[in-house]
Amino acid sequence: MVFLQLRHFNGVSHFPSQVHGKRKVSQRCICLQPQAAVPSRTRRIMESISVSGEVGGAGGAYSYDALKRLDQIWSNICSTQTVQQEIQQVVSSNAGLFSQTDLSDKAVGTFDVIVCGGTLGIFIATALSFKGLRVAIVERNTLKGREQEWNISRKELLELVESGILVEDDIDEATAAKFNPNRCGFEGKGEIWVGDILNLGVSPAKLIEIVKKRFISLGGVIFEGYSVSSICTYENAAVLQLAEGKILSSHLIIDAMGNFSPVVKQIRSGRKPDGVCLVVGSCARGFKDNSTSDVIYSSSSVKKVGDSEVQLFWEAFPAGSGPLDRTTYMFTYIDPQAGSPKLEELLERYWDLMPEYQGVTLDNLEIQRVIYGIFPTYRDSPLPAAFNRILQFGDASGIQSPVSFGGFGSLTRHLGRLSTGVYEAVRGDFVDSYSLSLLNPYMPNLSASWLFQRAMSAKQQSDVSPDFINELLYVNFQCMQKLGDPVLRPFLQDVIKFGPLAKTLGLVMLNKPQIIPLIFKQVGIPVLVDWSGHFFMLGYYTLLSTFADPVIRSLLNAFPPRMKYEWNRYLEAWKYGSGLDYKL
Repeated sequence: MVFLQLRHFNGVSHFPSQVHGKRKVSQRCICLQPQAAVPSRTRRIMESISVSGEVGGAGGAYSYDALKRLDQIWSNICSTQTVQQEIQQVVSSNAGLFSQTDLSDKAVGTFDVIVCGGTLGIFIATALSFKGLRVAIVERNTLKGREQEWNISRKELLELVESGILVEDDIDEATAAKFNPNRCGFEGKGEIWVGDILNLGVSPAKLIEIVKKRFISLGGVIFEGYSVSSICTYENAAVLQLAEGKILSSHLIIDAMGNFSPVVKQIRSGRKPDGVCLVVGSCARGFKDNSTSDVIYSSSSVKKVGDSEVQLFWEAFPAGSGPLDRTTYMFTYIDPQAGSPKLEELLERYWDLMPEYQGVTLDNLEIQRVIYGIFPTYRDSPLPAAFNRILQFGDASGIQSPVSFGGFGSLTRHLGRLSTGVYEAVRGDFVDSYSLSLLNPYMPNLSASWLFQRAMSAKQQSDVSPDFINELLYVNFQCMQKLGDPVLRPFLQDVIKFGPLAKTLGLVMLNKPQIIPLIFKQVGIPVLVDWSGHFFMLGYYTLLSTFADPVIRSLLNAFPPRMKYEWNRYLEAWKYGSGLDYKL
């Protein structure tokens, strides 16, 4: 019989010490029967933490039960080519006028815009209210931000000031932590240090509280604790039926319900994502050296997690809850397929690897919360509007970079053009699916980012060296550093530009030509051929935005309203699709 002596950290018992034979055993020892199932370390840690304040949105839940539910969703995604479940038909269309139906008298509110999903939807809702539209938000939970901080740059937050959502003093109030310098590290290779990149820890709870007050002061209406049941589009309205029985009508509905929006599921017909970023991590207390951050840190080689080989990456930054508190993420990019690692399996590896990465021991840390999330991505993003009067926004639209596991940075970048475009669409009654699709257009720099996700994803049974991904990243970052801030800084903020990308590729080929055949092996010929088309379009959009835009813009005021609306969207697509909106 084997006795296991319990040692405690975070109020959790764990089981490394064996006591054999007739040695005296303390009263705190327990005897495990052979058939007893030992709970995972992840479960023991998570169940020892008091969980409160769970909210909607990605990363808003912290409990072990929520982890198991998300792992079940993830297993269902991985199991087959198409997610085998009956897709709820949330949206339907009616050719008549809403005002001529019996439901029109039952509508409890009529708005210019209704935003479904408030965690990130509050930002577009407030921007539209600032422009004078009557806006409502429907949120199934209490509309508040999560406790876990977002790391972002001040430059990106200033986009919210330009959109009328914040004033500059609000940025200081919502900022919980500041940290510099910021590292890009490659285990066993080297590191690059940058300043003022993703160097602010912003409290979502405080930020959304500020924006919520701003929204209400502008006349916005919030329906908290209400869920979307169905949406019906008519010739003159979009009608929202809530599960709780209320009926709301509007000129336009914005779907901000995130990666797992039921409307998006209907549009994609249950199609499996083309790629997924899996993220796990923690916020813990006990870090004495806690003044800098890691924007990205790559493990030296692929590692085994469950039945899969994965390349692991890290991100870490000081938390605002205390001087010894630090947030650490571990993430990986994979194809969703049978045998893909579960989030709980990733967390088990996280507890093994995080102490060495951070230079600490797990016993000396007080785990405050455990973080996890699934971020699916599709090649055909952003998602065009599939219905009249309904537009996807934020994570639901797929506007974020496929190598990013958070949509807040892309939201701030695109918020100005989207709020302007939505305002023009509503005021001009340009709310057919084609006109709305111009707000989520093809962007070659976003599509070109797919090559990076493919290159950073470990292939199963690959003939490429296990340390190839780490080596490839280090070579690229070295070249970008040599080329200076105009190349490195936009890339670190998920903005791909033609000139910087071409320069980086050219320098890589000059400095390390032997790596090129390995890239072909890693990503495959079809992916490279597809990427070449997007790279060409990236150059084409750059030319159009640089030379054609000024000419066309000078003629816009002479165009009829619909034509002017459409050309404004084309000009925006060229500018943002080429990355020329980014300024140092």
